[in-house]
Amino acid sequence: MGKGSRTRGLGARHEERRRQIAEALLAIIDRHGLDAVSLRDVAAEAEVSLGAVQHYFRSKDEMLLFALDYISERGTERIQRNLGQGERPPRAIVRDILAELVPADDQRRAELRIATAFTARSLVSPNLADHLRTGYAALHDVLALLIRHAQDAGEMPAALDPERTAATLFALAEGLGTHVLIGHRDPQGALAILDEHLDRLAATAR
Repeated sequence: MGKGSRTRGLGARHEERRRQIAEALLAIIDRHGLDAVSLRDVAAEAEVSLGAVQHYFRSKDEMLLFALDYISERGTERIQRNLGQGERPPRAIVRDILAELVPADDQRRAELRIATAFTARSLVSPNLADHLRTGYAALHDVLALLIRHAQDAGEMPAALDPERTAATLFALAEGLGTHVLIGHRDPQGALAILDEHLDRLAATAR
């Protein structure tokens, strides 16, 4: 095996171990909340040594940021799998992205509980707040771009401001997700409200 292959193998194992630790971290946050997290508890949950955790993450904050990115990646992977099911219109992709913010199953519910814990912590953690703002801005930009494509395809009115529409849809989906999380609405009802709003936008384009 060449040096390049060994390097790639080490990189893959390194990433796999980081993900293993991230999964353990997320399990603890889901059960007990963010304040309960310690490097030692994460090591026990992941069934690795404390030294192994400290090898991959220099601090608790670094580990938390990685776990937050890991949650986002899982949602992105689900969307990409949907996109791989054939060519889909822009409006349908917008709907898929927004629906990820509504916890319609146990995995999404756990992810949203964890994301909400991160949001609360960001109020007193400038680094985490900056990380969240970057993620929010990236998602907003994707939605705005898709809305422009939907306008070009005649699926949304040309008169809409894509930036403002993206912000409105983002806020609507995120708010509905929180309502589902605390039991104010059920997932089906929340998704029906989201679909109704998108249908109204489409209707005004005809």
